[in-house]
Amino acid sequence: MPPPPALVLTGPTASGKTAVALLVAERTGAEILAMDSATVYLGMDVGTAKPTPAERARVPHHLLDLAPPSETFSVAAWLRAAHAAEAELTQRGKRALYSGGTPLYLKALLEGLFDAPAQDPDLRRRIEAAGNLHAELAKVDPEAARRLHRNDAKRLVRALEIFHLTGRPISALQEQWGREKRPARIVLLDPPREVLRERIAKRARAMLAGGLVEEAARLEFSAETRKFIGYAEALEVKAGRMTVEAAAAQMAARTWTLVRRQATWFRKLEKPLRIEGGTVEEMAERAAEFLAG
Repeated sequence: MPPPPALVLTGPTASGKTAVALLVAERTGAEILAMDSATVYLGMDVGTAKPTPAERARVPHHLLDLAPPSETFSVAAWLRAAHAAEAELTQRGKRALYSGGTPLYLKALLEGLFDAPAQDPDLRRRIEAAGNLHAELAKVDPEAARRLHRNDAKRLVRALEIFHLTGRPISALQEQWGREKRPARIVLLDPPREVLRERIAKRARAMLAGGLVEEAARLEFSAETRKFIGYAEALEVKAGRMTVEAAAAQMAARTWTLVRRQATWFRKLEKPLRIEGGTVEEMAERAAEFLAG
């Protein structure tokens, strides 16, 4: 029997997903499965805008706090956790509402994962030390280089690593994706860009005023998580190398770059319900009606 349609609420950073998802879940009797590559980390609360204890008390949340920030949590690990959580909800007769803005997690949920080799730490260190990652990838996999931003070090390293381990470009391996797509009902929150810019700038300032620097100072990071938006800046503030004002500006700029990359992925979604504005209640009502089918 094919899996039931996945119920998904997604959208760019600062589009209002958390507030809308809470109301949708309450109206449909669903529980929320976080689809976010930052909120999987334990203790990274302020800088990821993780649902608060009060919000989690309103609606049960899953797939939060799955690993310490000193470790690297993969999309494969998230997908395994998601399948287990959804199966447990199904056994209890509950619906699963996937809510988050990480496109790679959404792609994995709907299309599965290609069969990639495990990471090789020594090889990764050699790749990272080699220099211009984007130029190196363009030599062996022009298609992947075209899709990846030259500053997306994480995915550039992974693409080069896979090429060296398999002798095949990652773009060819990723053709395995999408052969048997899972059906889905997808709601895309898509506010006007000027609204997003204002929200992003306001949120960056609020995070820094709300304890982000202190949170970053007490956490142990991996090489990857210490580069996350907000945490890299907070560590610079803590070290006295950046002012709070400069940190807020840099956080907003980096978040806007992320939003533009998210938009590229979201344009590929098949027939989502796009909601561009309205009150939280109005958006939740439209989303709940659509997701209910």
